[in-house]
Amino acid sequence: MAQKQYEPAIAEMERAVALDPHDAGVNAVQAEILSRAGKAKEAVRMVEQALRLKPSAPDAHLASVGIAYALAGQYEETLAPLKQFLARYPNILSPHLTLAAVYSELGRDAEAQAEAAEVLRLNPKFSLEVHKERAPIKDSTVLERHITALRKAGLK
Repeated sequence: MAQKQYEPAIAEMERAVALDPHDAGVNAVQAEILSRAGKAKEAVRMVEQALRLKPSAPDAHLASVGIAYALAGQYEETLAPLKQFLARYPNILSPHLTLAAVYSELGRDAEAQAEAAEVLRLNPKFSLEVHKERAPIKDSTVLERHITALRKAGLK
């Protein structure tokens, strides 16, 4: 997915889901990939499936759940899974980036700035320019909105 090879990534995850349809983590990662590929409705269906299943690793699937909700524009639904994930795994960059953008979108500027500070704590050399190049978000409108929200949160 990091190489922005959306269709092969979707095909691989479909195979993974077929092999173990009851794995919350597999369903959550499929949801995240679908959302990054611009398939928000399908992603939300997979998110709902992931949330119904018991994960093999506690809360590990919740980053993918939250990111899928965020990329689908369901900002309020993004918050609980990402906060729960970060309570267990606080040093993972992507959920902090997503929360910074989501809080910015929701007009919760202080929280957006706090998440931006966490991003910079984890990666002091963080650059929006580099992030924009590397972010595996297919839909350019969604990507631009994400970058704008991160800029509003205080990232450069």
